Amino acid sequence: MTRRLEGHDHVFGRRKDQVLLKLKALLEPFGIMCYYTDYWGAYTRHLDTDEHNPGKRNTQKIERKHLTLRTRIKRLTRKTICFSRSIQMHDIVIGLFVNRYEFGLPV
Repeated sequence: MTRRLEGHDHVFGRRKDQVLLKLKALLEPFGIMCYYTDYWGAYTRHLDTDEHNPGKRNTQKIERKHLTLRTRIKRLTRKTICFSRSIQMHDIVIGLFVNRYEFGLPV
């Protein structure tokens, strides 16, 4: 069964421990058991070794998705006319895109 992520299912911020902890807390109800990351220190400090899979091999697919998001959602590229400073608008646009792109749900 696929669970739909609703609302604030992402975190904006710099690469700091508290940002990772906030994201991990948001994802906890979804039962995520595996994290594919780079070798940033906060991951090794806050993720169990059995659920943490660092390395470039696993992150290439994720980076490809991020590139697709940036290409298709111009709001994620700051130097465009479509950029919005409102976090609510980012939430709405990204949520609509993810539901359409990942789950094939009409928006």
